[in-house]
Amino acid sequence: MTLAECTVRSSPIKPLRVIADRAYDSDKLRYSLAKRGIRLISPHRRNRTKAPTQDGRTLRRYCRRWKVERLFSWLFNWRRTVVRYEYHTENYLGFVQLACFMILSRQLF
Repeated sequence: MTLAECTVRSSPIKPLRVIADRAYDSDKLRYSLAKRGIRLISPHRRNRTKAPTQDGRTLRRYCRRWKVERLFSWLFNWRRTVVRYEYHTENYLGFVQLACFMILSRQLF
């Protein structure tokens, strides 16, 4: 969770909400994000001892998270995007964009 806080802190854009999986369910993380005005949306862990802090309405956003996960799994089908062989970030970004174009063209045609 310390990495999650550092990632949100270093983001150039202040997000309104952070959608994460069960592993990020922590009252400490929720409190530190709430101080910044960011809402953490993640399902509660099964072994949670404290009372739930959210209802099922906010978890509707979590249910659409599979779209992002599916995009990353499709990107990892392209070998150059799994392991970063490119030294320059512009070349790597070009390969990621090319893979996205190939994925999109495969879905449309």
